[in-house]
Amino acid sequence: MSSIQPGCLWVVATPIGHRDDLSARAIESLRAVALIAAEDTRHSRPLLAHHNIGTPLLALHEYNERDAVETVVRRLQSGEDVALISDAGTPLISDPGFRLVRAARAAGIRCIPVPGACAAIAALSVAGLPSDRFVFEGFLPPRAAARRSRLQELVGDTRTIIFYESSHRVAESLADMRDVFGAAREAVLARELTKMFETVLGEPLAALAARVVADPDQQRGEHVILVAGRGAEADAKLAEGQRVFAILRDELPPAKAAKLAAAISGAPRKALYQA
Repeated sequence: MSSIQPGCLWVVATPIGHRDDLSARAIESLRAVALIAAEDTRHSRPLLAHHNIGTPLLALHEYNERDAVETVVRRLQSGEDVALISDAGTPLISDPGFRLVRAARAAGIRCIPVPGACAAIAALSVAGLPSDRFVFEGFLPPRAAARRSRLQELVGDTRTIIFYESSHRVAESLADMRDVFGAAREAVLARELTKMFETVLGEPLAALAARVVADPDQQRGEHVILVAGRGAEADAKLAEGQRVFAILRDELPPAKAAKLAAAISGAPRKALYQA
């Protein structure tokens, strides 16, 4: 492939579920390199086989990353091209690979992204929560006290907050979010994205936490949890209140219209009247 230059590290995004989400450029890159550094070679082989990619694999995960990085950088320095992939999605996003990319850049090796799937961005795109400003928190601490402490640090953040969570902790994490952020805070649970049992549930945290406890199926698979930032609920109520007020003020005095619009939407009456 003429576009691939010798001695480059190709950071390649792979599907988060549906195998056909691997891009044509990613397939071409993975076929052309001399080596693929994969988080779990056993997991990656079926995907590569599905796309007729026979490039040799090297395991690079959190337990061997230090030694594997030295091996990969040596091969890059010798003129070979290497690709980095994770089990699913874009490498380094809650996955190993940071040390390799940092070491490659320090050695003067060109690092080239091949964009593709990312569970956090896929979930954000269908959540219906504000997306102009957001923060990715990844996985919360596994221990309850540390988890609640971290959530408490985020309670005042006005951006949409994105978390990853495992199947055996999702119910506990949602309960902690309800207790810390408040029962009415808007949230979305995106589960098994691009897979057979994909679900996207959007409800206030109290209702969402209760629903997941009541339905064990919602505790299975891989989860992205998105929580509206502080103030997002108030902004949504105000927008709805303004919409209702605009309809009512054509038929009623402004004070009366504002009072009814506030009762319908939950927005502050004074703010509607002033608007």
